[in-house]
Amino acid sequence: MNKKQILKELISDFHKKPLRDTKERESNIPLDIEKIVVLTGARRSGKTSLLLNTIKKLLNIIPKENIIYINFEDERLTLESDELDLILQSYLELYPDKDLSSCYFFFDEIQEVDGWEKFVRRCDDSISRHIYITGSNAKLLGSEIATALRGRAYRIEVFPLSFREYLSFLDVELEYNSSTNRAKIINSFEKYLHFGGFPEIVKIDDNEIKRKVLQEYYDVMIFRDILERYNQTNIHAIKYFLKRLIESVKSTISISKIHNEMKTLGFRVGKNSLYEYLEFAEAVYFALVANKYDKSIKRQELADKKGYIIDNGFLSAITHKYSSDYGKKLENLVAIELRRAGCALQFAKNGKECDFIVENNGKQIALQVCADLSSFETLNREIEGAIYGARQAGVDNAIILSMAEEKSIAQDGVSIEVVPAWKFCIEGLRL
Repeated sequence: MNKKQILKELISDFHKKPLRDTKERESNIPLDIEKIVVLTGARRSGKTSLLLNTIKKLLNIIPKENIIYINFEDERLTLESDELDLILQSYLELYPDKDLSSCYFFFDEIQEVDGWEKFVRRCDDSISRHIYITGSNAKLLGSEIATALRGRAYRIEVFPLSFREYLSFLDVELEYNSSTNRAKIINSFEKYLHFGGFPEIVKIDDNEIKRKVLQEYYDVMIFRDILERYNQTNIHAIKYFLKRLIESVKSTISISKIHNEMKTLGFRVGKNSLYEYLEFAEAVYFALVANKYDKSIKRQELADKKGYIIDNGFLSAITHKYSSDYGKKLENLVAIELRRAGCALQFAKNGKECDFIVENNGKQIALQVCADLSSFETLNREIEGAIYGARQAGVDNAIILSMAEEKSIAQDGVSIEVVPAWKFCIEGLRL
């Protein structure tokens, strides 16, 4: 079977077969925009499902035959860049009366074809203004898309499930005034806190199976997204560094300290390589980096950083250090939630410390995270941190997120709302 016949078969099969079941997500993917819509994000976070959800919405307004969906990871496809036009030829031979300008193109994992950019730009120029693509981290980083598509891309970052989406996947209602449903939400939050929100994980009941699946995700991120993409050979050093990154959640990252530690253990790796490893981890959506809050961009860049991990499941699956550490898991979860909301991750530290200074829509707020506030000393420490953060940000309000407590505190001219983290994740950040 030649390549055009294979493409015809793929296009025809897509039109004849029902779409696989997918759950709705909260990501808003526009149906009509004068840009090439690009989905990037962590592996296994649900980019393909989001494409299929978008197609389902389109089916309410256009016939399925007006949609061309190609998954470039299909083993039957072995296209070169100069053969991508066969997609258009194959479609027109199947549907000679169709106008390509009214068609919607969905190219899943298009980076499998080297040189795909010219074809997509040509399609956007002269074929259709309805193009959606996804790319895996190993070959198509979000930061490279703007260059590849020369400003034509509308980029959407896809994260593992938010807690709201997680509840939806479990068919748990968001309403928490009912004591019964509130108990379901809190029980679900406990599981979400420990095993995260990768869609495939949600309905697996066996914790050991969850760990194995998450460890496989982690291995793929190391071997394909980092080692292959960046042509790295020092695998043991990278694995050790990433594990230390996981274990450093909530603390500032000291590259010098990790470097000295690795030298003592016999690793042959330069300090600059460790800085590169951190950049790699951030680029492939494994790590989220927080900067020290400072109005000077230069000082901010030179200051210490804090690192968080893209999904709490990795904290449970890769190390046993966090098995009962609710505090670090909760702070990591809040960092993910803030990043998902489009907020830059910033912290304040100078003797005292505030976990996050949040800026959104021109407003700011200080935010502390502490799982258990039952101790008087702990509560006082967190209040001090919240007040310090509010002073740094020049505001008079702050939030403390905990596992369960809810109350209002006014101290030293700062209004502090203590809110359960599960409620914060449902209601979102309100400034």
